Amino acid sequence: MPTALALSPHLDDAAFSCGGTLATLAEAGWRVVMATVFTGSVEAPAGFALACQLDKGLAATVDYMCLRRAEDEAAARCLGIEPPRHLPFREAPHRGYGSASALFAEVLPEDRIAAALVPALAALIGEAAPDVILGPQAIGGHVDHVQVAAAIRAAAPDRPTLWWRDFPYTVRSAVPRAPLRALFSGLPTRTVGLDAEVRARKAEACAAYATQIGFQFGGRAGLMGRLSEENGRERFSVTGALPADFPGRDAAA
Repeated sequence: MPTALALSPHLDDAAFSCGGTLATLAEAGWRVVMATVFTGSVEAPAGFALACQLDKGLAATVDYMCLRRAEDEAAARCLGIEPPRHLPFREAPHRGYGSASALFAEVLPEDRIAAALVPALAALIGEAAPDVILGPQAIGGHVDHVQVAAAIRAAAPDRPTLWWRDFPYTVRSAVPRAPLRALFSGLPTRTVGLDAEVRARKAEACAAYATQIGFQFGGRAGLMGRLSEENGRERFSVTGALPADFPGRDAAA
């Protein structure tokens, strides 16, 4: 049985950006593993990290990441894939990024999380033995996405990889920030078209992240509207040779 491993920075990124492809692979008989890097709970969050929780109506005593991990499990069920994996690393607000603007600026010199991610991802890749990896291009420029992309490249340089276009940043701007553009601009691309059933399953999976859709999209209707802007397609840049039966079609880079 072929295996696909999606390496998601946050608890929603893989479903948002390539959930339809994951569901399509599962329907075709693939083993599909969705693993998220930054899922560690933090006791007594403070400062900007606490504000990120309070502005969603969650009390300081709530284990925010526990809620998000449960949402991720529900999303995986919607996609028809196996239960997700959750790595224990802490999100950027717990690593010295003190404002919303800082999350989309340059990686802090003191933020050396990528060095810790590489062996963890290498171990996960060794255990899952994927035929294909899926990971972020870091479109939008979120520092966690940038760090995960760097770690994937270091941990699995020779593994066939589909680099997804990070939703919803892809639909928020005609020319979204793309700090790693030079790494992906010359690569071949693959477009996976989603049938109506898969589109519906992806929509339900994305809606499972209830703590996120209010501030990101203004609610479920806003989420559905943004998803529709992708026109039932997921697009990737590709490194390495994909299996011959991998879904989708190639296009000019």
